Amino acid sequence: MKNLLIDALRLSGGLLLEYFNKPLDIKYKGSQSSIVTEADLASDRMIVDRIRKSFPLHNIISEESGLTDNGSEFTWVIDPLDGTSNFASGIPWFGVMIAVLKNNRPVMGGAYLPVEDKLFFAGAGKGAFRNGEPLVMPAKRDMKDSLVAFCMDHTLDAAFFSRGIDMYRKVVERSRNIRSTNSLVDFLFVAEGKFGGVINLNTKIWDIAALSLIIAEAGGVFKNAGGNDIEFSVDEKILQEVFPVIAGPAGMVEFLAGAE
Repeated sequence: MKNLLIDALRLSGGLLLEYFNKPLDIKYKGSQSSIVTEADLASDRMIVDRIRKSFPLHNIISEESGLTDNGSEFTWVIDPLDGTSNFASGIPWFGVMIAVLKNNRPVMGGAYLPVEDKLFFAGAGKGAFRNGEPLVMPAKRDMKDSLVAFCMDHTLDAAFFSRGIDMYRKVVERSRNIRSTNSLVDFLFVAEGKFGGVINLNTKIWDIAALSLIIAEAGGVFKNAGGNDIEFSVDEKILQEVFPVIAGPAGMVEFLAGAE
């Protein structure tokens, strides 16, 4: 499974580069903040086909092709193009992610940034790696000395939007500054120690399954916005569930959770 995961990440990344900085057919998926392109769909087909050929009885959850539930203890979670809005705008803040869940818990996770040729991989209890080298994030960061990523999408939920703006204000007041790509790049910058933390209020399972394991295995903490553990499921409702999440060193996550 590890070999397939890594091979699929690299092949998908190469495929995405063939579409990058070229005219794209862009369609909206439910809101002005969510789009899909032919690159997303081509990447999805390639990854799903490879998994089905090698592990036909495993479950699959993909952003673009939904849920295939075969009743297996193993579930592949796929984001064939994370950062689609960046990608479609010609900005190189995008990548591909694949995770494997065993009984609803991530046991392997990978992320690939094709423009930089950076491949991140983590195995449960086995550490996190970047291009094969161990990845260990700083154990402690002071808020005033840190850049913090804050991401929030368009929403018609006025109360939720208001809470998000309040959180943003508190982070601005206490951090060095705010930066955001609204993609996997924010979380990987946290794992690398470049960002002190990240808040993203609008993630889905395919956005975070791999990243949660990478950050945890690099020594960080990945929680929901209230500071509690995140639980995944393999069913139709997971396709719509939104996860407001926080990631970073333990002390940073505790502080950011208190900003809610």
